[in-house]
Parts: sequence; C-alpha cells; structure tokens
Amino acid sequence: MHVVTFGEIMLRLSPPGHLRFSQAHSFDVIYGGGESNVAVALANYGLESTFVTRLPNNDLGDCARNALRGRGVNTDQIVRGGDRLGIYFLEMGAVARGSKVVYDRAHSAIAEMGPGMVDWEYVFTHDAKGNKKKADWFHWTGITPAISQGAADACLEAIQMANKLGIMVSTDLNYRKNLWKYGKDPREVMPALVEGCDVILGNEEDAEKHFDIHPEGMDVTKGHDMAAGNYLPVMKALMDRFPRCKKAVVTLRGSISASHNSWAGTLYDGVKQYETKTYQITDIVDRVGGGDSFMSALIYGLLNFPDDDQRALDFAVAASCLKHTIFGDSNLVTVDEVEKLMEGDGSGRVSR
Repeated sequence: MHVVTFGEIMLRLSPPGHLRFSQAHSFDVIYGGGESNVAVALANYGLESTFVTRLPNNDLGDCARNALRGRGVNTDQIVRGGDRLGIYFLEMGAVARGSKVVYDRAHSAIAEMGPGMVDWEYVFTHDAKGNKKKADWFHWTGITPAISQGAADACLEAIQMANKLGIMVSTDLNYRKNLWKYGKDPREVMPALVEGCDVILGNEEDAEKHFDIHPEGMDVTKGHDMAAGNYLPVMKALMDRFPRCKKAVVTLRGSISASHNSWAGTLYDGVKQYETKTYQITDIVDRVGGGDSFMSALIYGLLNFPDDDQRALDFAVAASCLKHTIFGDSNLVTVDEVEKLMEGDGSGRVSR
C-alpha cells in the first residue's frame, strides 16, 4: 500500500532535557513536521510512504531529506528551491509548566511554493521505483495552508488531483494560531480544501477556528473529563458541512499536567460512534507529534482493517499512546509493539 503526504519538514532545536531556553548552551537537533511525521511512521509500519515538500538546495535541506530517507521514506518527489529551511524551537515543559514553541519559518522554501511546482498526477500514479501504480491514500494537515497562500494553493491542487484519481484523502485540521500570518483567515481558506476529504481528524478548537463548529461547554484548557459523547455533535456537524467525509474523528486528550495526560479517541462513520479505552500517560517523554502518530496509525488501520473501524481506532490510540514515550517528532514504534499494548500488555517489561 502506498501513502503520499504533503507538507513541511523543519529543523527542531530543543534545549536538552527540560531546560528552559534561558538555561540552554546547546540544542538537540531533530527534523520533523506534521506531515513528515506521518510519512515516517507509515514507513516504519512497512507501508510505501512518499513525502512531498519543497526544500532549499543547501546542506540543511540535504539533512532534512536524508533524515527522511534514513527512515525509509521516498523523497524522490521533493522539490528543491528557495532559500531556507523552517525552524522551530521547543522548550519541553514538565508538571504544571507547559511546553513552549517559537517559530522561525518565515520565507521557508515551502512558504514560497505555489501550484504547478509538483506533477501531482505523476506522484499519485507511480511508485518509488517509477513503476505505474496508483497511490492508495493522500494526507495533508491544516498546518500547510496556514503557512502561505502559495502552500494552500499547492495543497488544493494535490487534493483535487487525488479526488480525480479516486484516491482516499485525509486531513488533520491542526489549527495553529501563530501560523496564520499572511492576511487570510482560516475560515476563508480551509473549507475549499476540506471539501475534498474522506477522513477528517480534529478537536473542538480545530472545528471552531476553521468552521465555527464547537461543542457547548467544552474547553481544551480546562478539566480533563473528555467524554466521547460530548463530541458527537461536532463530528455530525463536520459530516453535514462536508458531505464527502466518510469518517469524522476526534482525539480526546485530557491535560492533567504537562507530564500526565489521558488519551483516547472517537470516530463517527455517519451511523455509529466508536470510542476507545482511555490510557493514562504519565511521565511523558515527548508529546510533540502525538496527533501525527494517531493519524498515521489510523491511516494504517483503515487500510489494513477496512471492515473494522473499531480495530483501526484502537490501533491509532495505542500507537499514539506509545509515541509519548519516544523523544523526537516521529513515532518509531512497530506494529507488534502497538498490538501488544492493544492486547493489554502495558507493563513495560524488558523484551529479551
């Protein structure tokens, strides 16, 4: 099975451990980003994974590309050009102190991208070896159209081609208030893109900020009673607004503290609502990429268990639960490890 993702990969710089920016004398280097994290996880699960972006033709662009290649992702369709790689600085929070992110991604290579730079028909109809083979899935996130109008236009171009070819399209709405800086409100841009999606993932903030859809009385910053039933009106509203959507999905993160989250998920297929068990994730190693790890595992599950939405959802939640134990943006766990947790073994015993 072949999945194509489109978006930005960035250089992540983090003070070691839980140091504050003001304490740092060095930074740990990670390459990652919403869609590239999905690509890496899918390759790790054994799927053919192609990542499309635009990278500067310099050493940092090479490093980002090579980081993907080293994880088994096909990078042959990456466009080279532009002046710089986007950067973000991450200060890892703990207990009652939340993590902080500072972006430095203005004028990045993908921000200056536009339609016509990628031959999407070729991307979606050829495998990594150049053989004619239609892709099974295309994924993008709301981060990409938030970067620039050109990136949004390129994303729409890809969605329309995937629709034309009959390829499943998914999105993680991923609202980022600090990114929408080029003069457009997300309500002006996102609807046209989401109209082409078969699977929509988002939480109550995503739905509200993009489409004015939100559950009454829910607030991501207060409390941690994440009852799945509270989100059914949101999922129904998304499916009513976007008739192409076959599955609406919400991740249920209860933030007890920066170090302790509860984690679950719910899916609505237009008829039935599915929900998972709730995991208590304590002593979080790295929560960045948690949603990406959920989305990649959901894609894997929906492709491999096409008649069992409950199993696909359970796989996604278990996989993303494990991601919180992995340093860095991407989920590097195996299918066997996910299935072991799904079966109830969360002991963390040494595997000999």
